[in-house]
Amino acid sequence: MDAVTASLEVSGLAFAYPDGHQALFGVDFSIARGERVALLGPNGAGKTTLVLHLNGILGGGTGTVTVAGLPVGKRHMAAIRQKVGIVFQDPDDQLFMPTVREDVAFGPAAAGIRGAELEERVRTALERVGMQDFAGRPPHHLSFGQRRRVAVATVLAMEPEILVLDEPSSNLDPASRRELADILRSLDVTVLMVTHDLPYALELCPRSLILSDGVIAADGPTAALLSDEELMRAHRLELPFGFDPKSVTMGA
Repeated sequence: MDAVTASLEVSGLAFAYPDGHQALFGVDFSIARGERVALLGPNGAGKTTLVLHLNGILGGGTGTVTVAGLPVGKRHMAAIRQKVGIVFQDPDDQLFMPTVREDVAFGPAAAGIRGAELEERVRTALERVGMQDFAGRPPHHLSFGQRRRVAVATVLAMEPEILVLDEPSSNLDPASRRELADILRSLDVTVLMVTHDLPYALELCPRSLILSDGVIAADGPTAALLSDEELMRAHRLELPFGFDPKSVTMGA
């Protein structure tokens, strides 16, 4: 891991919406290259607002966001959008082409990649999510879990520095959930996972951040945070009934 440049550095990030609602009050954290980190917090904590700052969809607040050494802002926007890949909760927000292959090729092609290099990007991205045999299929013929994997491939085809996943396990059956976990563990990218699924966070992310009322309320090993009953209660985080975080072996 290159210690010189963090994958992601957020410093003093504060943001209010035009209606005056203050969503972030000064968020600070940094993620090293190759780390897998979960972003936890109750609804309304500012998680989505924070994520939309990471690739410049939202801006105009105070503080700084730096991705692989580049400050997020108008000047570096094209490079930032390539470096930060966001996989949204609903894959249908990302899949709109007639075939899986065309969906995965869309981002790199828009970035000017052509010919053999484009085909290689598509092939590699689909292989990484185990969907190479579905390249010619229309996305709407796939299961929800398969569509989510294709949505991940559309982002991987851009060869991002950071993969941001919004509720990656939502609406997945247990087998699809397991398949996606195996894929995410195998990827050689920095992962920031926004989730309410605390067991999934524990399984996949050695470190977690708790965002609450627009600030980072806790930052530490996922197992330690989820075992702290007082902390969990204070930030309206609840483990599934009968789930013991100490009983889970962490994915390396």
